[in-house]
Amino acid sequence: MRDEPTSGHDFATWSPLDSDGWYAARNATTALRDVLVRAGLEKDFPYLRADLNAFGHGLVELGRVSPDTAERLAELLRLALASGLGADRDGSEAAQTTTNEHRERT
Repeated sequence: MRDEPTSGHDFATWSPLDSDGWYAARNATTALRDVLVRAGLEKDFPYLRADLNAFGHGLVELGRVSPDTAERLAELLRLALASGLGADRDGSEAAQTTTNEHRERT
C-alpha cells in the first residue's frame, strides 16, 4: 500500500476551497449579507456564515436571532411577497395567496 502509486490527490489534504458547495454557500451568504446591510439588519445576524456539511454540501448558517429580529425579517419577507417578488416562475399566484392567508390570521 505504501508503495502504490497515487493519483496525485491526497484526501488528507482536502480543502473546502476544492468544493463547489463551498462556493455556492459563500456566494449565497454574500448575497444575503448585502440585502441585510441594505435593510439595516447586518448587526442582527452575527452568526451568518458559509459552511459545509460532512458530505461537502454547502450550507448558509443564519444562527440565532432575537424575536424582534425575526419579526423584522418576517415583515420584509411579507412585503417582498406582497410586491410580487415571490411569485413562481410559471406565473402562479401561490405567493400572493400565502401573504393573504397570513393577513387574515392577524
